[in-house]
Amino acid sequence: MPKTYSAKPTDVTRAWYVVDAATATAPLGRLATEVAFVLMGKQKPMYTPHIDCGDYVVVINADKLVVTGDKKAKKTYYRHTGFPGGIKDETLQEKLDKDSTQVIVKAVRGMMPANKLRDGRLARLKVYAGTEHEHTAQKPTALTLKEAK
Repeated sequence: MPKTYSAKPTDVTRAWYVVDAATATAPLGRLATEVAFVLMGKQKPMYTPHIDCGDYVVVINADKLVVTGDKKAKKTYYRHTGFPGGIKDETLQEKLDKDSTQVIVKAVRGMMPANKLRDGRLARLKVYAGTEHEHTAQKPTALTLKEAK
């Protein structure tokens, strides 16, 4: 009877991928799920749930993010200051104007399981507002996203 394979941390090799948020035909949610999938390493045959097998992902052109419908005006992000009555809200457009990279980070974070591996996986996500990034030495390959229907 063959044994079930379980990856070890020493077996993990990490690749680099780059995703262009402007030319991607996928909107924010589809982009976030695909990026989270790669960060978790689920595309690899050696995937093991309790070992971090994921790869690095560089997202460029975060300021030219694609969303469908009127989400830029109606999607609301909430946070709390910690003081009584201190709930604050921002629309997606306000958040994009302030810091467009945080929109993608927050969306990808929401697509990952809430466990001890999430912070390490998010540390491998690099998001840039423009087309330039500082990871060309790693020779990232382009990640193709599934098209939205």
